Amino acid sequence: MSDQREPRHQHFETVAIHAGQEPDEATGAVVPPIYQVSTYKQDGVGGLRGGYEYSRSANPTRTALEENLAALDGGRRGLAFASGLAAEDCLLRTLLTPGDHVVIPNDAYGGTFRLISKVVERWGVEWSVADTSDPKAVRDALRPRTKAIWVETPSNPLLGISDISALAGVAHDAGIKLVVDNTFASPYLQQPLALGADVVVYSTTKYMGGHSDVVGGALVVNDDALGEELAYHQNAMGAVAGPFDAWLVMRGIKTLAVRMDRHSANAARIADLLTSHNKVTRVFYPGLAEHQGHEIAAKQMRSFGGMVSFQVAGGEQAAVEVCNRTKLFTLGESLGGVESLIEHPGLMTHASTAGSLLEVPNDLVRLSVGIESVDDLLADLAQALG
Repeated sequence: MSDQREPRHQHFETVAIHAGQEPDEATGAVVPPIYQVSTYKQDGVGGLRGGYEYSRSANPTRTALEENLAALDGGRRGLAFASGLAAEDCLLRTLLTPGDHVVIPNDAYGGTFRLISKVVERWGVEWSVADTSDPKAVRDALRPRTKAIWVETPSNPLLGISDISALAGVAHDAGIKLVVDNTFASPYLQQPLALGADVVVYSTTKYMGGHSDVVGGALVVNDDALGEELAYHQNAMGAVAGPFDAWLVMRGIKTLAVRMDRHSANAARIADLLTSHNKVTRVFYPGLAEHQGHEIAAKQMRSFGGMVSFQVAGGEQAAVEVCNRTKLFTLGESLGGVESLIEHPGLMTHASTAGSLLEVPNDLVRLSVGIESVDDLLADLAQALG
């Protein structure tokens, strides 16, 4: 495997557009073609052209995306999957065997919690919950058969911040892996591998794709041996990104930097509005000076991202009514698209956490702040809050 790390003389914006994106040799096309193909002619038995034999194992469009993903995070190997949860499933089954243990955060995506607590647990894997913003709490949660610490930062949906460098120290002192779900930040805002993480996880559906038109996932690692093991499982399990989906994610990545700048700027303005509104009891946004993790976020992130959550006075019904009254913010699950979305996590994306240590407040509203005019977004929220 060639070293796919970002060249030192290039900046992120350049890498996003050019890494893995060499003009097509046959035609000079500046965008990698969509190789909508299942199989490949071999030059004699075992004579593969470019290493391609069957598109579950490898596809040139997916290869271009995987090289791009690795470069964006400064990693040595990137792998693209059919969804973020497919990437997570591959990673968990690569790192863990029956009887092993994983530490998960007390604030996490509901799909991750469901995968671990309802699927992986049945395979004989044990898990426990820790406040990952507290390295001591994570250290105390370790067991003799702990193999990984799983972190989201910023977390979903409460925008908690965990110190990646500190947790890398905890993990490596114990001889285990630190996994960071970097979906909310994207590689433009945060570089977990450079901070000591072993694996970076993405739902590329979100900011990487950026246009609410593709579902995908990714893993990025710095260790060649781990990369090979993950690639073996990726092929054996088969939940790979299709060529058109890979192409859509690559298209989105080209504008990731400029979109994240706008997402972050808009979200900061919205967080300011919410903090001063009498119908809002609490705002969760790491860009706010009063946020518990603000100083760590400022240290490890370029800016603070496009996700904002807040609690509404009046409880669950009042929160649901706010979601139903917006006109520009679209009521819907997912996040990270150019359009703004609003949702009630407790009844939507995080319903699977009900009754668990990860249950979210019933008066919580989550915003995925898009790149529309911020003045229009502010006006929409103001009328929805009343």
